Amino acid sequence: KLLNLYEMMIRIRKFEEEAGNLFEVGDIPGFLHLSIGQEASVAGACADLEKTDYITSTHRGHGHMIGKGGDVSKMMAELCARADGYCRGKGGSMHISSIDIGMLGANGMVGAGLPLATGAALAQKIQGADRVAMCFFGDGASNEGLFHESLNAASLWNLPVIFLCENNQYGVSTHQSRSMKVKDIAVRGTGYDMPSVIVDGNDVLAVYEAASLAIKRARQGQGPTLIECKTYKHRGHFEGDSGDYRPAAEVKEWLQKDPIKRFESYLIDNKIASSDEVEQIHEKVAAEIAVAIEFALAAPLLDVGETVVDVYTDIVEEGR
Repeated sequence: KLLNLYEMMIRIRKFEEEAGNLFEVGDIPGFLHLSIGQEASVAGACADLEKTDYITSTHRGHGHMIGKGGDVSKMMAELCARADGYCRGKGGSMHISSIDIGMLGANGMVGAGLPLATGAALAQKIQGADRVAMCFFGDGASNEGLFHESLNAASLWNLPVIFLCENNQYGVSTHQSRSMKVKDIAVRGTGYDMPSVIVDGNDVLAVYEAASLAIKRARQGQGPTLIECKTYKHRGHFEGDSGDYRPAAEVKEWLQKDPIKRFESYLIDNKIASSDEVEQIHEKVAAEIAVAIEFALAAPLLDVGETVVDVYTDIVEEGR
């Protein structure tokens, strides 16, 4: 399981790096928000989720999709606006989704995934299903009204939902200290009488332990949990953003806490994996992503005649 966690982190990192390269040469249109540096929070959080569980994501959601079992070839095709992508090229980077794997969607609206996850959890409770919902969101979303409404409803109705905040310190270019008085977002969960924990978001095992317990609680009918993962994105808010608003010393400090390097050292130092085994994982994932790129660039662009297909309903009401 530890090697699976490591492989998942490598898969997310490699996908994001190659997506950045494709964006640079113009093969990916629109905006691109990468999660390089936040791999541990995703891999650890998703490890104990089942395919039938649900997640909601953010504008920085490629890693979440991969963590939930997304096909990297179909994902890359979607980012490249190709017809063979998950949403036939219409969702792109910020609106990729797949109901089949329980990914209810990335979302360009800050905090919009919170009520979606809460609603999905409510549906599971009403249906008596043994499923949970997990909501990924950033520090900035905790200032939105939807955050407070969702946590209040989830607590009141004892819903099987895990609210997982990837606190990467910045809402676009605004540091957390300039947008909220509290230092720890997790303290906000106490106002809704739910377990609220803070973990090192660059320690995949710490994230896994917290998420595993929260998922177990939710499945047992013990209600929601708020988890705050302290982490950091290695690049600017979006591709093309230099990130000059971040102090150089701060960036250097966080780069030294790279979650992949930390976990790799842990695996080798504890003789869980050899250097050769680690290299084999890198080679396996690199080959997988290379296939994804080839698939995406060979896929057709969507025909202009299909622009409104899947946008409007085909049902025509009588008399209208």
